[in-house]
Amino acid sequence: MSKPNNTPDKHTDYYAHGESMRSYFRSLLYANGRSTKGKVHVRDAIDVKRTMTIVGLCLLPAILIGVYNLGLQAQLALASGLTTPDVWQLLAFNAVTGGLTEQSGLLSRFAYGLSFYVPIYLTALSVSLFWEVVFAKVRRQELHEGFFVTALLFTLIIPVSTPLWIVALGITFGVIMAKEVFGGMGYNFLNPALAGYAFIYFAYPTQVAQLSQFVAVDGFAGATTLTQVAAGKLSFVDQSWYQAFSDPLWWDALFGFTVGTIAETSTLAILLGGLMLILTRLADWRIVVGVMLGMVLTAVMFNLIGSDKNEMFAMPWTWHLVTGGFALGMMFMATDPVTTAYTRQGKFFYGLMIGFMTVLIRVLNLKMPEGIMLAILFANLWAPLFDYVVARSNMKRRLKRNAA
Repeated sequence: MSKPNNTPDKHTDYYAHGESMRSYFRSLLYANGRSTKGKVHVRDAIDVKRTMTIVGLCLLPAILIGVYNLGLQAQLALASGLTTPDVWQLLAFNAVTGGLTEQSGLLSRFAYGLSFYVPIYLTALSVSLFWEVVFAKVRRQELHEGFFVTALLFTLIIPVSTPLWIVALGITFGVIMAKEVFGGMGYNFLNPALAGYAFIYFAYPTQVAQLSQFVAVDGFAGATTLTQVAAGKLSFVDQSWYQAFSDPLWWDALFGFTVGTIAETSTLAILLGGLMLILTRLADWRIVVGVMLGMVLTAVMFNLIGSDKNEMFAMPWTWHLVTGGFALGMMFMATDPVTTAYTRQGKFFYGLMIGFMTVLIRVLNLKMPEGIMLAILFANLWAPLFDYVVARSNMKRRLKRNAA
């Protein structure tokens, strides 16, 4: 008796499944399995793969300087009497170089930082890839390359001493709860990297929010610029915004030789990479201008108000620019084309809200001096409303013009 034509063939399903999985990974390396045929079709040279590649290249200068700065800050900590940790990440480094010392050179500093950063990135990348494959298989969709940048951005905003299991948990939350449950790439309304970081920040503050996690040495008790100002240890009273240019600490923050996460340190490298995003039109300049203008106006407002008890009121906008993750948030997080507003006017007001909320959180919430993360997530929720208001305004204006 012959088998009905509609009866599933186990061998066919097995090979179809294998070919589907091979197609997923093949598309990551060089091309998509499906291509447009015929002379009447026009294909844009920019697809998801090329977009993510450009974003990664624009982040590369900040990554390289940030990794080097990890080694530099550890070396400076050793000079103050601290010691390097006895961890598995340094087994290869210690075997090759003999360990980090006060006399170690540039390559040793870079290799030291790389020893800590590479395991974090590989963990985030592999976990993110796992969930992307799972959801792509369940939905019978192609595998998008967005997880590369999601994992990259996530690892750039967390402390270098974050345990790997927390890294895996954070990226899992960001990918699943902020993106996949809403339909995957292009359907999420929250930035997955920021959502994952917000989750571990509030769920595991002792492993993520402690200052000792920012420098890979035992017993580090230093502070970032923002935490010093919030604690009243760094004053900007009677200091104008342009006086920052004569302060060596400001230049260290600009070039990236200060305490912080990898992507919080070199503001100059981030701004240069962000400029390339704008020139390639992968980032909208309206958002960047809006964030910058919102930050400057809000900082000036607090400078004029002043406070005898809160030093953050006197912090000039030039310092807000180079401290914390403001530059990275402005250039790479706020400009996410999926979670931002879509109308031109909406993009500008979306950026204004982020700049305003960032300074507002920094100044009024001294227990959380870094405000760019929550500001962007909050603005993500408002982005559709900005588009709605702009669209309604355009409709009313056109109806009024046609009625006349």
